[in-house]
Amino acid sequence: MNKAIDDPMMDDQTEFEDHESPAAGDADAAHDVIVELQAEVVALKDQALRYAAEAENTRRRAEREVNDARAYAISKFAKDLLGVADNLARALDHAPKDAEDALTRSLAVGLEMTQKDLLTAFARNGMKPIAPAPGEKFDPHLHQAMMEQTSDQFAPGQVVQVLQTGYELFGRIVRPAMAIVAAKDSTGGAAPAAQNGAGGPLEN
Repeated sequence: MNKAIDDPMMDDQTEFEDHESPAAGDADAAHDVIVELQAEVVALKDQALRYAAEAENTRRRAEREVNDARAYAISKFAKDLLGVADNLARALDHAPKDAEDALTRSLAVGLEMTQKDLLTAFARNGMKPIAPAPGEKFDPHLHQAMMEQTSDQFAPGQVVQVLQTGYELFGRIVRPAMAIVAAKDSTGGAAPAAQNGAGGPLEN
């Protein structure tokens, strides 16, 4: 019988391969783990961004609901106070501030101070006046046209005169400003851009 001849080189190569295979397997496993971890990081980042967006939406919704509840709670009371503000304004328009009688002058000053305090209280509680200046573009969302008037000073669709100041509460209209608006045949100034395709503010 022939005996196998021992080959030292073959033994060394076999031993090398035995050592190389586990190392290659470990590298592949490590690579797979890295890929999995990277995918998990991306997923966690995406989840964190979604949570952050949901939290921001929740915060905004809660803030809006608080403002709505607050506006609803005081809107009726605010409307009632608008009558007081209107009466004060009318009284001041006719107050004899330059009267010779000291008592009459004091009364006029007192009315003015009362109106100032009332408007300050309005502002402190989120109520803001709406009073378009003459020549300002009529805005149907903020203003109410009581009548149209032909004007050689203002262009069609511009406010000619404010008859009653309007008010808004936290961005909601409590009462629109009541105004006289320049009619379509007015010749003054440059005509403002048409709103929502409408001609004049009183057109149906």
